Amino acid sequence: MATTPAVGAACLLAPGHPGRKADRSRASASATASARPLRRVVRGRCVAELSREGPAPRPPAPAQLAPPVVPGVLAPPRTEPARKPASTPPPIPDDLGLQPEGIAEDPISSTVVVATEDDAENLVVEQAKAEVTHNIVFVTGEASPYAKSGGLGDVCGSLPVALAARGHRVMVVMPRYLNGTNDKNYANAFYTAKHIKIPCFGGEHEVTFFHEYRDSVDWFKRTNIAVKWVFVDHPSYHRPGNLYGDKFGAFGDNQFRYTLLCYAACEAPLILELGGYIYGQNCMFVVNDWHASLVPVLLAAKYRPYGVYKDARSILVIHNLAHQGVEPASTYPDLGLPPEWYGALEWVFPEWARRHALDKGEAVNLLKGAVVTADRIVTVSKGYSWEVTTAEGGQGLDELLSSRKSVLNGIVNGIDINDWNPATDKFIPSHYSVDDLSGKAECKAALQKELGLPIRPDVPLIGFIGRLDYQKGIDLIKLIIPDLMQDDVQFVMLGSGDPDFEAWMRSTESYFKDKFRGWVGFSVPVSHRITAGCDILLMPSRFEPCGLNQLYAMHYGTVPVVHGTGGLRDTVENFNPFGDKGEQGTGWAFAPLTTENMLWTLRTAVSTYREHKSSWEGLMKRGMTKDFTWDHAAEQYEQIFQWAFIDKPYVK
Repeated sequence: MATTPAVGAACLLAPGHPGRKADRSRASASATASARPLRRVVRGRCVAELSREGPAPRPPAPAQLAPPVVPGVLAPPRTEPARKPASTPPPIPDDLGLQPEGIAEDPISSTVVVATEDDAENLVVEQAKAEVTHNIVFVTGEASPYAKSGGLGDVCGSLPVALAARGHRVMVVMPRYLNGTNDKNYANAFYTAKHIKIPCFGGEHEVTFFHEYRDSVDWFKRTNIAVKWVFVDHPSYHRPGNLYGDKFGAFGDNQFRYTLLCYAACEAPLILELGGYIYGQNCMFVVNDWHASLVPVLLAAKYRPYGVYKDARSILVIHNLAHQGVEPASTYPDLGLPPEWYGALEWVFPEWARRHALDKGEAVNLLKGAVVTADRIVTVSKGYSWEVTTAEGGQGLDELLSSRKSVLNGIVNGIDINDWNPATDKFIPSHYSVDDLSGKAECKAALQKELGLPIRPDVPLIGFIGRLDYQKGIDLIKLIIPDLMQDDVQFVMLGSGDPDFEAWMRSTESYFKDKFRGWVGFSVPVSHRITAGCDILLMPSRFEPCGLNQLYAMHYGTVPVVHGTGGLRDTVENFNPFGDKGEQGTGWAFAPLTTENMLWTLRTAVSTYREHKSSWEGLMKRGMTKDFTWDHAAEQYEQIFQWAFIDKPYVK
């Protein structure tokens, strides 16, 4: 085991560091001696995950898929005589089974070995569904239930579990945030005794690793699902506030904090022995948003040139393109990357966005670096995968993303039916299902009573749940409320954000006492009760990469009225009473986004609720039977993994 960290650590040394050759020599000299004891240890454990037959063969490449071309924005030719220029890297070797010396690792197999009854308790009851299984490493700035600030945390807390249930080995790498409020979330994580020194930001910074092997039970399949949670620990993650900032704004050292995360994520599969084995180099890195975007760049610039991770692949998942990790160009040397890789991260603001006449607009953009180096790119809905290639939705990256359209896909997020299920939800007063909707009326009456509204089953109850900001269209809701309140309806809003909108909610509640309620703040139990008790959920977002509330609403029989953008357009099917096979649709998606359109669509929904009860019940039931589970999303991600391994690494 002594040589195992050396291979990964060699890649962390600064360019020209004398320790590179020495470490590689030591690794070569002791490879045979170290591999044999490790294998003996692995065999001796005899637990469920330790017997391997070898990697599954690659499926043949489809004829229509051509090898990708390395983008011209990457590094200029390297000056080393033994290596070709970075812009035209050498082809990947055919002998994919070869591994660098000094690492002893095992591929994946479906064979199960049980030594004792205690070991048998951890076995997966059902055979994995996936035809080909992978070592998957999720890299993220947040994941539920440990740390969450939005939809990213939901995705990275649920998708890894769904993939593990399908037979993959899954590791999630994220920071160990300690802010005094969520410290208990890491109570079961133990210190691994592994630490590395990362050369960046003018020095060497030591990070340590904590680990929790978390079992979550899938009661529908009666299986035990284990995901390995790896927490990167550093003092920069220990401070009051939320994940990315405090009441004074974003933390000024966020670039430093997530640079450490990316370096640590690249090292974790090489040095951490989890469950009796090391993940090794044949990994699929799933990097999420800008916080993890340095990972594909590091693989290409600091690992593959030294023969490490030559068979690994990386997938960039874009949850919200509005956040890109942009910092001044002068910070590039702090990242610890070779100078010739500056072009991969180079970013120049247009003239209108510069601060003054002498501002050249030069910056580094971490998300852009991942766009031009990742093997494939995924957005969180099909509609959003198109929007990011347009000038309106591309946030300045539309041309680059358009150039990679052949490897750009959209996959709609799923929902966790263990938490969001009207038949079992612990937060709602009455349970119901698609076969028995009587409990929904009881939930509505209980919500009206809780909010102090008149208990009237005949009045349509409209709800909104979300941040109070410009993106969510709160200004448009504010404009239509005076007209909408003239109708016989009730409206409830839950959210926090812009202080002006919070004050407006309070004043509107006092003006329309029997029709409007505004709950300033956020409460998970209240969000469940609003989702279950409302008849209509309004989502007039200006842009929405995926959206989860409309998925929750449909699963609870609450009909969504949404602006037809991004994931909202993908998931909400417009009501059509005259479809080829009878009535069709699960709600209403209106466009363009105007107050007139929104008010007209809401009134159409209200009219349908009042005058066409059978049609309304059909809308509810069609929404409740839609498959928005994470298992469905995980199956689509497996297809992306397959395509990624069919192609050679995008940047070698």
